[in-house]
Amino acid sequence: MPRLIPALLLALLAACTQTTRIDGFRSQGPIYSNAVLDLRQLQGTWTQVAAFSTTPTRCRPGAAEIAATPTGLTIRTRLCLNGADLAYTGPLAITGPGRLRPTGQAPKPLDRDWWLLWADADLRTLVLGTPDGSFGFILNRGGPLSSDRLIAARDILDWNGYDTTRLVSFTR
Repeated sequence: MPRLIPALLLALLAACTQTTRIDGFRSQGPIYSNAVLDLRQLQGTWTQVAAFSTTPTRCRPGAAEIAATPTGLTIRTRLCLNGADLAYTGPLAITGPGRLRPTGQAPKPLDRDWWLLWADADLRTLVLGTPDGSFGFILNRGGPLSSDRLIAARDILDWNGYDTTRLVSFTR
């Protein structure tokens, strides 16, 4: 019996450290939203510079126009997600620190929580994703995405459990 306990502990430890895929592009495990940013600072025009895809992308990079309202934000967007063009225009409720949710008729998978995973200090680059891993994408504004911010964005996605080998960068 004393020899059995270490073997059971090792098996339990191995089970705890395994990474298992959940729906979409990320593994089970913690995901963190940016809790310090006032989401109203996201106002403006953003260009999509990367997204996750299981196949070669068949669509152009998207864009988003975000505006503040008394109750949250509104967005007009067309995004290329997993090789498909998806559009949504309507309200985005602020549901928590760094967390948004479309409250209008958004197509799947845009109909779920969007978490702001990272924004650079000058608010030029945003990384958004979902706890269920159904999508993740990078937005940029004010010119081309610099290589240091792309590396930082990829690192944040990786740290949040995303499979960055399936991240597709859009080039213009």
